[in-house]
Amino acid sequence: MIIDFLSQHHLLGLAIGLCTFLIIGVFHPIVIKGEYYFGVKIWRLFLVAGIVLGVGAYLVDNVLGSSLLGVAAFSSFWGILETFEQQERVHKGWFPRNPRRRYPWDPQQ
Repeated sequence: MIIDFLSQHHLLGLAIGLCTFLIIGVFHPIVIKGEYYFGVKIWRLFLVAGIVLGVGAYLVDNVLGSSLLGVAAFSSFWGILETFEQQERVHKGWFPRNPRRRYPWDPQQ
């Protein structure tokens, strides 16, 4: 099994680190696109995903699977904060705004 191979060759920590890096890297564009298409109301989806992934991390027996589910869970929770911060970045003009969506700071819409 892959867990045995990684543990036997002392690579489990490196594999978890690499996967953590990739998970965080995937969540960054998900937050940006989520705020663009759905606004800050997508925070609820991040909350549900974080809870489900956290429960999954608790229930999974192997270290690699549990670790990766835990990282994904807390990346989802981080996504809640980042969604609101992304809205501020859009307001500052650092990211494009969705022309089909109303923004709370734009009274002309």
